[in-house]
Amino acid sequence: MQFSGSTIVFHVKQDAQARRTRVLAIANQKGGVGKTTTAVNLAGELVRRGQRVLLIDSDPQGNATTSLGVAKRSLSATIYDLLMQTVHVQAAIITSGRERLDLVPADEDLAGAAIELAGLDRREWRLHDAIDQIAPNYDHVIIDCPPSLGLLTLNALCAANSVLIPLQCEYLALEGLAQLKGTLDRVRDGLNPSLQIVGVVMTMYDGRTNLAQQVVEEVRQYFPRLICRTLIPRSVRISEAPSYGKLIAEYDPLGRSAQAYAALADEVLQREGL
Repeated sequence: MQFSGSTIVFHVKQDAQARRTRVLAIANQKGGVGKTTTAVNLAGELVRRGQRVLLIDSDPQGNATTSLGVAKRSLSATIYDLLMQTVHVQAAIITSGRERLDLVPADEDLAGAAIELAGLDRREWRLHDAIDQIAPNYDHVIIDCPPSLGLLTLNALCAANSVLIPLQCEYLALEGLAQLKGTLDRVRDGLNPSLQIVGVVMTMYDGRTNLAQQVVEEVRQYFPRLICRTLIPRSVRISEAPSYGKLIAEYDPLGRSAQAYAALADEVLQREGL
């Protein structure tokens, strides 16, 4: 891949590869839209449905790692080591402390990966190759992407079967969605023909405001088949849960947010045909 201004040029074509393991990237180039919250809590809900899940933290901020209560200072290997291929993928996988939920953690070292990957062989495929080695151990692999469209996100999109796009209920949401969808189309055409958008999930929804309702209706008008039925509500409790290293189903199991992520898990499974 080469970048020329705002144009992305792809040189490698991927053969379609069927996997029994579903690999789902949680992606949006905008920050603060609920990617990590969605990745972590969707993973937890899939586990509650009997799925074996690997959560991959692909954001240098390492928020998914922290959200599961994992201390980053204690890590012996991270996704950075996996992408640099200095460790076997199994060495980068740790337990989350929850049955059937494992984690490939991230820390600040990952910030340099985009630069270091640029000159390496198969730079777009490193995460794909790593996941292939351990895919039979899991039913779902969920990748929490960084808020950018660089090589870390591109690695996730080349590894994934499908993409779930969290979209905040705000005025500029549709503009960002159109840009992301264009990028996903180019990735599918140039690199990963099996990549599909499984859905767009509206986050931080406050039904008391006209703006939130208008944004949902506008997205539904332009992308009627993509928008998820489930709306993730704005909630103080879901913001608090990561500070305790807990999923929302552990922190506030009867709250609206926990119920919403339970419904989202069912919808994602339905949309994936599982």
